[in-house]
Amino acid sequence: MMRAYFGNVISVPYGGRRVDELDGSSLGQVAGWAHEFLERGANREHFVELIDWVEVHRPEPTMPEIVGIGSAEGPALVVSSGRGFPVSRVDFGWGPPTFGSYHFPWGSTAGYVMPMPSPNGEGDWMVYMYMLKEQLELIEREAASVFRPFTWDYVV
Repeated sequence: MMRAYFGNVISVPYGGRRVDELDGSSLGQVAGWAHEFLERGANREHFVELIDWVEVHRPEPTMPEIVGIGSAEGPALVVSSGRGFPVSRVDFGWGPPTFGSYHFPWGSTAGYVMPMPSPNGEGDWMVYMYMLKEQLELIEREAASVFRPFTWDYVV
């Protein structure tokens, strides 16, 4: 049985748009583009093909390729989703954590953003951001009314 065990498989749909396409586009248009490329990986056919791919390639671990890093198109930014991350069901022996996130460095300069439900249970969202200093400064400057820095008082 263990000889057939492959391990965890993560399906990472990815796509991209050039900065000049995003600049000046409405939030609805950007959300529509994100929905289009996520939709390609969130269906039964995709997962059946993924199972077939794993059967052919096991046990060779692979990592997704992020296109556009270091190019004239601008920096790459990975946006993930922590919506289903079961923080409240994790227990390391001293009770469930108050807050949790996940991110693994894959050795690239790409930024990483993960929105997730707030642990306060009031319907708020927390957004974990790992990005270049200039990108974070832009967000703090342009979206200060949307994002507030995380403080311990927020979750206690």
